Amino acid sequence: MDEIINSFLDVASKKKVQYADIRVLARRREEITVRDGKVESLGQSSEDGFGVRVLVGGRWGFAASRDVSAAEAATIAEQAVRIAQASAQAGGEPVRLDDSPPEQGEWATPFEQDPFAVSLEDKLKRLFAADAALAKAAPVTHRSAFFDAWREDQHFASTAGARLHQVITECGGGILAEAIKDGDQQVRCYPNSFRGQFHTAGYEAFMRYDMVAEAPRVAQECVELLGAPLLPSGETTLIIDGPQLALQIHESIGHPLELDRVMGMEAAYAGTSFVKPTDIGSLKYGSGVMNITADPTLSGGLGSYAFDDDGVRTFRDPLIVGGVLQGFLTNRETSPIVGRRSNGCNRADGYARLPIVRMCNVNLEPGDWTLEALIADTKDGYLLSNNRSWSIDDKRINFQFGCEAAWEIKDGKLGRLYKNPNYTGITTQFWGSLDAICDASHWNIWGTPNCGKGQPSQTAHVAHGCAPCRFRNVRVGVRG
Repeated sequence: MDEIINSFLDVASKKKVQYADIRVLARRREEITVRDGKVESLGQSSEDGFGVRVLVGGRWGFAASRDVSAAEAATIAEQAVRIAQASAQAGGEPVRLDDSPPEQGEWATPFEQDPFAVSLEDKLKRLFAADAALAKAAPVTHRSAFFDAWREDQHFASTAGARLHQVITECGGGILAEAIKDGDQQVRCYPNSFRGQFHTAGYEAFMRYDMVAEAPRVAQECVELLGAPLLPSGETTLIIDGPQLALQIHESIGHPLELDRVMGMEAAYAGTSFVKPTDIGSLKYGSGVMNITADPTLSGGLGSYAFDDDGVRTFRDPLIVGGVLQGFLTNRETSPIVGRRSNGCNRADGYARLPIVRMCNVNLEPGDWTLEALIADTKDGYLLSNNRSWSIDDKRINFQFGCEAAWEIKDGKLGRLYKNPNYTGITTQFWGSLDAICDASHWNIWGTPNCGKGQPSQTAHVAHGCAPCRFRNVRVGVRG
């Protein structure tokens, strides 16, 4: 590894670049799907490679290769320099990096049991048991059980003196029931949509959620939804559960606070943001009980890591305090725009992609309610569970979310089940209507393994810690 890194750094030094770095990466994945009593898919894959960045004339040059060798590192370094030199001909404002200090060190995800060391037989046994429990509980049309594990082993070095080694392990899974009748299709998932729930952890993350024990409830609710009425239209009070609220945070807080979006660097693919750099300290993003932090140092989230792909050491950083905007998600290139150092959010999807600003663990801090007390305190409204669909405009202002299920709340008690619930809103108005947050006993870090951004497209693993919350005067049941 030292030979490869030193070969790259030697060429970069001779070319007198302003800055250069190299990421040498080995990735591994295993995914299993059991559907309707059969193994639908079983994939085991790996990839090795390296990517380099050089800054010449105020412009980036990026190049990558699968050939992990010292000779190739020298060749790719030359190629990246030529790309940067060509890019510099375009003119414009040069890239300026912040003064984050170069780091040296090692870090690895702590885990109890290596998911890649567990036998395939054990994983299949548990998936088939969950599948059978779904089948036994209710006459669902289809049923699925999932397992996923990832590992990323990365070495990072820069001409500034950084030398880092980081290994990130992720694992989890879930179940899904699907019921179809007379053209109506209903689903219920556990613990979350999108194949389940995932953590930076070992096999214990897959074992943490008892899919066999939860399967009867999931299957029964799925079938019951076929006969449930549609959620009535109107304005009402909502209590939104953790998995759904995590996606709400992701779409209407996480993405709008990525500073590259704010500056228009992301406009071609996924839009920009309604937030401006000058809004720090003044924009009323939500109510006074709303506190949002970016925290890659938190254990167990899909956005947990010690160093980002700029080599910046991560830390906990407040983004919204008492409902007022205090900061953005940044990297070394964007942070000078707001007069700060990077908060460690530069990340790439593999060795062959240029790092860009990505979410880490973007969390809504817990409040002081129990869920039982919050329901009891709600005279009239609905409890919404798990995401099924979403839509949000390219500035992250207007949104609509569809959920799997909703329960009526009348005089502080849960009542009738409704299907196809949805709600809509305007971001700052919606978060301004937040009046109660459940406490730490209900708080969990919900993993999102499918966050898309960038051109060429990149998929990031991110997470959002939250607990169920109550919102007032929300528009629901929008149809037509």
